Amino acid sequence: MITSPAWRGRKYAVLGLARSGRATANALLAAGADVTAWDEREETRVAFAGRVTLADPVETDLTGFDGVVVSPGVPLNRHPIKPHADKYGVPVIGDIELFAQARGGLPPHKVVGITGTNGKSTTTALTHHILKTAGVPTTMGGNIGLPILEQQPLPEGGVYVLELSSYQVDLTYSLDCDVAVLLNITPDHLDRYDGDFDAYAASKSRLFAMQMRGHNSIARFADARSLGHFAEGSIASILEDVLANRGIEPGEQSDWPSLQGPHNRENAAAAIEACDILGLQVSQIREGLRTFPGLPHRMERVGERGGVLYVNDSKATNTAAAAPALAAFDRIHWIVGGQAKEPGLGECEQYMGHVTAAYTIGEAGEDFAEALTPHCAVSRCGTLDKAVELASQVARAGETVLLSPACASFDQFRDFEDRGETFRILVNSLDRDLTA
Repeated sequence: MITSPAWRGRKYAVLGLARSGRATANALLAAGADVTAWDEREETRVAFAGRVTLADPVETDLTGFDGVVVSPGVPLNRHPIKPHADKYGVPVIGDIELFAQARGGLPPHKVVGITGTNGKSTTTALTHHILKTAGVPTTMGGNIGLPILEQQPLPEGGVYVLELSSYQVDLTYSLDCDVAVLLNITPDHLDRYDGDFDAYAASKSRLFAMQMRGHNSIARFADARSLGHFAEGSIASILEDVLANRGIEPGEQSDWPSLQGPHNRENAAAAIEACDILGLQVSQIREGLRTFPGLPHRMERVGERGGVLYVNDSKATNTAAAAPALAAFDRIHWIVGGQAKEPGLGECEQYMGHVTAAYTIGEAGEDFAEALTPHCAVSRCGTLDKAVELASQVARAGETVLLSPACASFDQFRDFEDRGETFRILVNSLDRDLTA
């Protein structure tokens, strides 16, 4: 695990003992810190009995504490921990801030930080894959993979590739990324920012503000102009210019099977630029693009039945995230719905010419049905199993059955992974055999 001698003898409170919280508590303990920890679930607390002081930080006198480490899932604008910690002058931080503090004790390395509303996971995994394929020691963490503090330090020359949500950036104050990437900013998670889009955008752009002079930042031209939060003296790259400047033709995207659609061209451009900055050759980058396997639940090709392609894009939890999948395929049978984050079709509307029929599910099913009726045939299915069954009966060879819900999953599923796994099971249980 990653630890820091600077934590020895210091006092920290850890709120939330799920994946990142558990890794954080273990890393602090291994470094010799004095840890107070809490989780609402008793079964989660049991693992730390006798190793930490089990007490809720909200009800603890925080005098003398060096930090309260919270899960990114804790809503700072509503949870009492922030005003309680402020009363004692104690910073509320996350595990990424602890990683930033530990960097000085790690072998010489680079950090690529990737944020944005959509495309973070794909771009992070792709950057990591290109580096790994080229033989560079690398790992990925943050909002993807194993918690970063749970991982082993990389050897000299290694690259840490971090996917960073706005929540994680909010809890980070000293992460100086060698390469910082802002993919895009569209309205999402605004409940965490009291409905203020500008506050959400400012949170994302703080990744640039933490950089030192001479480090590299990558963003869309429009975002770079509107935000204006690049670190003074940072070296800025514009996403729209990358392919031309790196000698990669847009037509080469057809050789990247897991990176189809306009949005994935942008994700690829960000990874290409980051890897170029890190010193990789174009031939190495091309090989990584060609062999990238993609991510589960993100335009994941589940299989083919009777010439019909079935695609799991369950990770598309808002309309902006679903739009790239609609752009990437033709003659789509679209399974859409769940717990809506915004009204209407949003960015999906521009791709309705690609949709042959829609099958609505979940809490927002009726609203989507009404919005879609002017554009295509609509079946009000209610549940995912009914939608898959009906779509499999209607779709013909050469068409695509696409689960890209444009909604959160919590009305009917544990999370988007649960929804995607259910889709995969349903597809694989169809009457005729599938061939991937």
